[in-house]
Amino acid sequence: MKPIYLDHAASTPVHPEVASVMLKILTEQFGNASSVHTFGRSAKKIINGARDTIAASLGCSPEEWVFTGGGTESDNLALFGAAAAAASSGKGKHIITTMIEHHAVLHTCDALEKEGFSITYLPVDSTGLVSVDEVKAALREDTVLISVMYANNEIGTVQPIEEIGELAAGKGILFHVDAVQALGMIPITLREIPVDYMSFSAHKINGPQGMGGLYVRRGAPLHARLHGGLQERGRRAGTENLAGAAGFAKAVELAVQGLSQKQADALMLRHKLLEELDRLIGRENYTINGNAGHFLPNIVNLSFPGVRTDVMLMNLDMESISAASGSACTSGSLEISHVLKAMGLSANLLESAIRFSMGLGNTSEEMEYVAQKVETILKRLRNRD
Repeated sequence: MKPIYLDHAASTPVHPEVASVMLKILTEQFGNASSVHTFGRSAKKIINGARDTIAASLGCSPEEWVFTGGGTESDNLALFGAAAAAASSGKGKHIITTMIEHHAVLHTCDALEKEGFSITYLPVDSTGLVSVDEVKAALREDTVLISVMYANNEIGTVQPIEEIGELAAGKGILFHVDAVQALGMIPITLREIPVDYMSFSAHKINGPQGMGGLYVRRGAPLHARLHGGLQERGRRAGTENLAGAAGFAKAVELAVQGLSQKQADALMLRHKLLEELDRLIGRENYTINGNAGHFLPNIVNLSFPGVRTDVMLMNLDMESISAASGSACTSGSLEISHVLKAMGLSANLLESAIRFSMGLGNTSEEMEYVAQKVETILKRLRNRD
């Protein structure tokens, strides 16, 4: 069996069509999109074309799309940009977010606290779900921004974004959504969602690493964080990444066009893995962490009580199976997931959690193999004890 990659929530392989588009630009195009000569106009056409493709695919206006250097920058630009705009207008300095956000949001909130903002971190239930009522209860007269992720990157739980967005809109409060993990697995039509800012990343949908985007609803305030040129309508200075933008656009186009099939494929792989685990080790010997009704089909977070996370990951890797303990930004630290902690899970579940995330290239046969190896590892480790 060839090496099996089950860490698509961290990063995905680049789709061949995306690579083809990027290679053509990398080898044929070198003009600066800000230049007025022929080469510059050609580069500008590539950027505009990519922006138009993404806007059409996600249901927004091209002017509402800002290219960034990844999902982290997108989150930072949204939170810092919206907070600065609100503060400068004297509207207030209170922000609401959740305890299970990606660190791109949590660490940005930490920084905003140092700048004098007040942050409310909402709890979640044992399945990782945020309560709309708790969001409502946390609102204050000086609340200017709410930031809640669409779907969690560690457990796959999908949040009630539309309900929270309607609540925010009714109160005149800005609303940001980190949709990095949701894109390509959940239908997104931006003009139909009550949201002011939404963050995306290319490398989660078989696009290039180091490329992201931010939707900024027309009329939503945003102070720039990078200063220099007038690129991205003055919202994000810096020479545009032509190949990255074009690759991102192709990845978005493919993800949206093939959404139903991707969902079906992911659900099939998820069910196959769980069915095989049920058959080989028994349902009573592992726990599914997350919400049973609202989840991304391509992310399965499982705890195997009695076997530490790092030990299981090491043994899986020795069997050429790549999985993870949580977010790629923190999994190397071997710290227990802040997401699972916020869910209030027991110690035996916290210390034995593994994230399997499926995507392009994975097969049903691989799921069978993974389940077999999990059984072998569990038997070996438990017999040793």
